[in-house]
Amino acid sequence: MKKIILLIAAFVLTLTLSACGGSTDSWDSSSNITVYTRDTSSGTRAGFMGGIDFGDAAEDDSLLVDGFVIKDNTGILSSIVTDEYGIGYISLATLNDEVKGLSFDGVEPSVANVINNTYGLKRPFNYVTRALDDYENDTEKNLSLAFVAFMGTTDGADVITNQGAVPLDSSNTWDDIKADYPVCEQDNSGTVIRFGGSDSIQKIAEALSAAFAPKCGDFVPEHDHTGSSDGFKRTQGSEKDGDNYKHIGFASRPFKDSEAGADGTQGQLAWDAIVAIVNLNNELNSVTAQDLKNIYSGDVTTWDELLN
Repeated sequence: MKKIILLIAAFVLTLTLSACGGSTDSWDSSSNITVYTRDTSSGTRAGFMGGIDFGDAAEDDSLLVDGFVIKDNTGILSSIVTDEYGIGYISLATLNDEVKGLSFDGVEPSVANVINNTYGLKRPFNYVTRALDDYENDTEKNLSLAFVAFMGTTDGADVITNQGAVPLDSSNTWDDIKADYPVCEQDNSGTVIRFGGSDSIQKIAEALSAAFAPKCGDFVPEHDHTGSSDGFKRTQGSEKDGDNYKHIGFASRPFKDSEAGADGTQGQLAWDAIVAIVNLNNELNSVTAQDLKNIYSGDVTTWDELLN
């Protein structure tokens, strides 16, 4: 009697799961591709579009496929986790095992392949500070300069590596150079240093500031990352004196000619790569630059066009 009851319960449960969608069909390659992209202020978008020979689309939405979806770096990542038919692109530094990072022109997206220059969608992570005569006070200026120096040490390189990017070569530790920055010997707990710019660099910038603040008088880091264009705009550009001003900005692309900063205020902190990502159920494992250009321009609209 007990066996009969268990069989009936199992049968009812199966019917319930089927009615509620608990039983799913396999991935269907004939489905339409959902295209995700960053907005036109994004350095990741500029690097991606340039890398697939579609540079005109970096700042022109009209060139993209109909129905594309704009998200930020985190939004694209979380969308692809659930959208079986979506494709997007993110920083290698934010890639995780919840999505599939596609090989590009036959090369796997990895830190090792960024270092050996075999992965094609490589790009710089850059920083910009305010002009040296444009700080509210010397403490804010000296803290900003000390932070930049810390990024270039082996201590900073360790933080950058732990966050998935590739630091520049370094030989000095923070202990080697800290005497050059006496501001770090005072109590800075009442001073806020404001960081912004590229959201692809946000995780790295937050980790760097969290590691450095205790070494430099416990200043208070404040992060508000809204895109590479704002990195320059809010430190030396049109919004440098507005409510959203920053002390240090970041760009996940080279600075434009229109963003040439004051001497000694710009530099590079790391290398990164851009990765095309799809859902884990997607059968595709590798794409070419032409494949991606065809997807983003609308010349390819279904997955089986890439798989067949």
